[in-house]
Amino acid sequence: MAETASWTTRVDEAISDFADPIATRLSDIVFYTIPLGDTEFPWIVGWLVVAGLVFTAYFGFAQVRHLRTAFNLVRGKYEQKDAPGEVSHFRALTSAVSGTVGLGNIAGVAIAVTIGGPGATFWMILCGFLGMASKFVECTLGVKYREVHADGTVSGGPMHYLRKGLAERGLGTLGKVLAAGAAVALMFFAFFGGNLFQVNQSLEQLQSVTGKEDSVFATSGGALAFGVLLAVLVALVLVGGMRSIGAVTSRLVPAMAVIYVGACLTVILVNITAVPSAIATIFEGAFAPEGVAGGVIGALIVGFQRAAFSNEAGIGSAPIAHSAVKTKRPATEGVVAMLEPFIDTVVICTMTALTIVIARTPSWEAAREAAADGGAPESGVALTSDAFETVISWFPYVLTVAVLLFAISTIITWGYYGLKAWTYFFGRSRASETTYNVLFSLIVVAGALMSLGSLVAMADSALFAAAVFNIIGLYILAPVVKKELRKVIDYTRRRDAGETEEQIEADEAGEVGGEPSLAQR
Repeated sequence: MAETASWTTRVDEAISDFADPIATRLSDIVFYTIPLGDTEFPWIVGWLVVAGLVFTAYFGFAQVRHLRTAFNLVRGKYEQKDAPGEVSHFRALTSAVSGTVGLGNIAGVAIAVTIGGPGATFWMILCGFLGMASKFVECTLGVKYREVHADGTVSGGPMHYLRKGLAERGLGTLGKVLAAGAAVALMFFAFFGGNLFQVNQSLEQLQSVTGKEDSVFATSGGALAFGVLLAVLVALVLVGGMRSIGAVTSRLVPAMAVIYVGACLTVILVNITAVPSAIATIFEGAFAPEGVAGGVIGALIVGFQRAAFSNEAGIGSAPIAHSAVKTKRPATEGVVAMLEPFIDTVVICTMTALTIVIARTPSWEAAREAAADGGAPESGVALTSDAFETVISWFPYVLTVAVLLFAISTIITWGYYGLKAWTYFFGRSRASETTYNVLFSLIVVAGALMSLGSLVAMADSALFAAAVFNIIGLYILAPVVKKELRKVIDYTRRRDAGETEEQIEADEAGEVGGEPSLAQR
């Protein structure tokens, strides 16, 4: 973007001069590392992983026991007539998935298997599995304590369940503090991480396949046109609210899956004879990695970090989307939400890693050697693209489409998350919401012209700071979730036995006699 370098560079530098010290200080706190063996372990990753372990144990491996129920709910088997909410279980899931599945699944995973070796894939899958439990807890609470407005729209998320839930347990002041902290962190990330960064990186990929420095999108006019077009598309969807977002993401997410996973499977099937060896390499690398700083611990840290950063389990963002679901039983959506880390980390991240390990391109091997000597990969997207190009010569164009779809869906979903955090502070008036939409759209345009790297770095720190506020509340409110889960277990068993929604509701309301159901007990 040579033509934009004059004034945009000056703005970038001015903002960096102001924000750099703040971003550095915040990053030092949030991503503070603890010596562990021969490497350093970020405490915030440990905070997220331990929460997943605790909730997995507390709920008796709910992510295994109730996975079938989750799929049944998504396909509409237990549809609840006249339930409050805005979207179906399927649309709530796709909206939330669109906020987590993004460039990190393409670039971040490539960097993980480069720095941490193929074995990082195993630890990434394990962390994704644990994250399913955290996601179950926070999304159940998101529905439990949501606010259903007179017009049928819904507001939910950590700012609501932390404030209301902790107040019920006599911890009102703590709840308000945690809610405000989570809302500020999520709103800041919505502007600069879920918005600006996505625009900037998708434009970079678009430039790379349309002439690089000679691309029309490398000019000030081309970059501005891209930013304005994207801003208009995003604004139109955001104005339509959660129903519009759900309608768009319910099409975008499956499209992303078909394009990206289809490309992964193509590489894997062409190299099918190499699959057993690649899987063996992943398992061997998980417990006996070679050329990885920190050995096993190093591979574990990189895998855990990539998964935690990718699926956002425990962050508090996903409950905002899931709270809009049409349901009368909060834990139904908590069960559905477990599919989110499964899709994001266990499926898509693993597919990316397996594709790179199987392809073993010269660029990846060179990057691994550089990583063993302490260097960092320059571009994760390029490593992934090279892996696909071994089978599909025109894959960079397919990757560009995938990146654009990932970016657009992420921007839309984070636009909604940011709006709910914004209205928590500034109210739901038309003026308030219009002000937010204008600001968000302007930042979309800015993302096409400037990098604002310091603000992006601050946004990353803010997002994981939200996990601190959120998980404290999740621990305190876990017993509430357990009660809600019992109700859903009883409900699905009775529906499977042939009872109607009306019979069960009458029972729960105490309108019929006889043996009380599990929900009543």
